[in-house]
Amino acid sequence: MVDRLANSEANSKRIGLVESCFGAAGQPLAIPGRVLIGEGVLTKLCRKKPKARQFFLFNDILVYGNIVIQKKKYNKQHIIPLESVTIDTVPDEGELRNGWLIKTPTKSFAVYAATATEKSEWMNHIGKCVRELLQKSGKSPTGEHAAVWVPDSEAPLCMCCHKVKFTPVSRRHHCRKCGFVVCGPCSEKRFLLPSQSSKPVRVCEHCYTVLMSGGLGPHDSISRPTSNFNNNTLSDDEDDDNSSD
Repeated sequence: MVDRLANSEANSKRIGLVESCFGAAGQPLAIPGRVLIGEGVLTKLCRKKPKARQFFLFNDILVYGNIVIQKKKYNKQHIIPLESVTIDTVPDEGELRNGWLIKTPTKSFAVYAATATEKSEWMNHIGKCVRELLQKSGKSPTGEHAAVWVPDSEAPLCMCCHKVKFTPVSRRHHCRKCGFVVCGPCSEKRFLLPSQSSKPVRVCEHCYTVLMSGGLGPHDSISRPTSNFNNNTLSDDEDDDNSSD
């Protein structure tokens, strides 16, 4: 079915409409063989709070953006190659239900559908696209994934030292290795994690010690450590905003 739709006029019009909704700031999406499988609004668990995001599933990429005007305008376009995606279900908890993890080497996060049926359909379609892509390319599934960040609201205290209470002055930071919320003193170290950045990124004291000792999983990819902040690293604002998410 995907092959039949690839060069159809209907598919081209649908992709063109998605491009127009993102405007000039979005990247072109129409390439030979690309098919728009489905779309919908999912709740993305962001650092500050859950937020509605518009998602588009293609046969080779997953695209999402902020909703400016429903079905008409989106911004802050994100494009995720499906070859690098792994998905895992998330147990229902409180008001957060029908969720799953979208995990990639550069960024991992949780999303939630409105119903269990929508969740099942999304996961089935994403899984099928990933399997077909890997089968065609002959590649193996990605084994390395970025940590899912713990939301700020779940950490009133530093998750490393368990002593520092977060306030407007004592800011929260996220370890890029484990995703824990940690205080400034517990996250002064930086380490180069090539799958996430070309520059050293913030890690907590525990992860820094493990990384320095070579305590790595079989698929981890790391490089030169650093414990000093300099002009080649992200500023605190960039570091903590997580690309406005």
